[in-house]
Amino acid sequence: MSTVQPIPTDTYKLGFIGAGKMAESIAKGVVKSGVLPASRIQTAHKGARRAAFESIGVSVAEHNNQVVENCDVVIFSLKPQVVKDAIMQLKPLLSEKKLLVSVAAGIKLKDLQEWAGHDRFIRVMPNTPSAVGEGASVMSLGAGATQEDGEIIAKLFGAVGKVWKAEEKLFDAVTGLSGSGPAYIFLVIEALADGAVAAGLPRELALGLASQTVLGAASMATQTGKHPGQLKDDVTSPGGTTIAGVHELEKSGFRGILMNAVVAATKRSRELSQN
Repeated sequence: MSTVQPIPTDTYKLGFIGAGKMAESIAKGVVKSGVLPASRIQTAHKGARRAAFESIGVSVAEHNNQVVENCDVVIFSLKPQVVKDAIMQLKPLLSEKKLLVSVAAGIKLKDLQEWAGHDRFIRVMPNTPSAVGEGASVMSLGAGATQEDGEIIAKLFGAVGKVWKAEEKLFDAVTGLSGSGPAYIFLVIEALADGAVAAGLPRELALGLASQTVLGAASMATQTGKHPGQLKDDVTSPGGTTIAGVHELEKSGFRGILMNAVVAATKRSRELSQN
């Protein structure tokens, strides 16, 4: 393989193929955090989505080929079913001078690299809390992507949350946990609030307390370095209210249900990625 031309970290331009919510979240996070100025970001759209990007100063072109021509780093932020066609149409412009990134669920690096004609590709699995700067993203580097390329992408996605690096073979399990996980937690929040309403709290107060309790517990888990089991033990006094509630959860198989949800979503991700 020929020597890869480094991406100029101080001057590179970032382009999005696809102007959806995920692209918008990343663009906003990158601009807000100061990782890149809006003047170095571009996407393409002819419809109503233009306004969301123009409002933060991002340039919006008419056509995707203009974005690829102008940008050094190109993120394909598209639905999985249209990624292949988009890459194939742009293939003549996708030289190895450009670092390519895909956030499409279930699309493997080997396919992305084959469609693009080279392997300077990075696959990222973000999740929806990226929209509020609290995303969990996992990335895997293609054979032609350098360590410096990985650092650039980690910094971009770090602007909307936390980033981990993992082998691509783990991505189905990543999908089952952090990709699908927000939905599990939304159910938990809703159920906690419903329980509080049943116990006599007004709906608005119940929902606010449930949401903040989940947020606070997650923050303690990430910031204290303690095992979740230890944090749980710290709250459960002998013969107290919390252990009574935990007992009910254990009787209902709460842990097993959540474990099964992750495993089921992982299995479904594997099935979809093989189709």
